[in-house]
Amino acid sequence: MEKRQLMLLFLAMLVPALHGCVPAVVAAGGAAVVMVDDRRSTGTYVEDKTIGSKVSSRINEKYSDEVHVDVIPFNRFVLLVGEAPTQQIKDDIGVIALGVENVRNVQNDISVGPVTSTATRANDAYLTSKVNANFATASKFDPVHVKVVTEDSVVYLMGLVTHKEGQDAAEIASTTGGVKKVVKVFEYMD
Repeated sequence: MEKRQLMLLFLAMLVPALHGCVPAVVAAGGAAVVMVDDRRSTGTYVEDKTIGSKVSSRINEKYSDEVHVDVIPFNRFVLLVGEAPTQQIKDDIGVIALGVENVRNVQNDISVGPVTSTATRANDAYLTSKVNANFATASKFDPVHVKVVTEDSVVYLMGLVTHKEGQDAAEIASTTGGVKKVVKVFEYMD
């Protein structure tokens, strides 16, 4: 395995443990690698971080411990996953996200029901690392171009990709053990 693949494999295993912890990734040298290969402009990358913080903050202000919601911004598009106790709260969270400045669109995949357990979330982090590791070892595309998010064993794939990259990523993710379903939330460049 070449040095770049080893580094990507290491980062793929490290990133789920650092979910939302940019300073730690910077300390590990990962953010610089991601930023260099990211297809978004530097401004959009930074704007996504701001959007994620604002949406999360507004959800926490209103619903605090009632919900478990992960906010995943990519190219000013926001993916919402997690759990909310009612359809009304789920819908309201979507409105909250769409109301944040510079958000282009929202995909609200929050489930209505009880909050998942810590064990389920740990398994999700493990599945994310497995999918990322499989991307790195398959060498079909640059794994940095596909963001992997797992919620209750459902894998969401985001990124600015070609149709071929998106197809390869979905195939690799869907054949990873433990993955129930794959949802593509890509923007295609071709």
